[in-house]
Amino acid sequence: MDAPILKIFTDYVCPWCYLSHARLKRIIKNYNIKTQIIHFPLHPDTPNEGRNLLDLFQCTSHELKQKNMMMDQLMIEENLNYNYREFTYNSRLAQELGFWAEIKHENMEIHDKIYEAYFKFKLNINDKDILLDIVSNLKLPKNEANDVLSKRIYKNEIDKHWQLSYKFGVTGVPTYILNKNYLVGAQDNKNFKSLFNIENIALK
Repeated sequence: MDAPILKIFTDYVCPWCYLSHARLKRIIKNYNIKTQIIHFPLHPDTPNEGRNLLDLFQCTSHELKQKNMMMDQLMIEENLNYNYREFTYNSRLAQELGFWAEIKHENMEIHDKIYEAYFKFKLNINDKDILLDIVSNLKLPKNEANDVLSKRIYKNEIDKHWQLSYKFGVTGVPTYILNKNYLVGAQDNKNFKSLFNIENIALK
């Protein structure tokens, strides 16, 4: 019998996705379950150069600092690297690259490295050179990755992911769907375990 599939709707520029990604990685290795990452359009209209979070959130500098302080504390508790954010970036190219690395080369580490590029190093993950540096550090074929980004080889696949998000009615990330059960937002171990128990997911 095939292992059930947990659908994970996520975006690389979502701090709650970054946080929950780390939590899920720790617990899911104990269960007989597969995951399917579905890339979600969180801020699809973000320009290539990025967008100031003060503008995006329509908040004051003090309010943004408070948001960053709260997120920083949560990241520390999960041993994640996090730098105070001032900008968000267009994640579309990163999504296409992440899909390529996972599907074509069975490399899941690409997701961690793209998250780190943005949240740890505050890099523009819409920049092809930055994305290709990630590929090189993972020892994935750089020329092939360059074609993926330049020729938009996986554009249609990510379009399908976005359409799937609309089909399932997902409006925020992270969202987790296992059969007919949903979890929305960053989850802790207790919530993941409850979801797996409801679905009678076997322990390994």
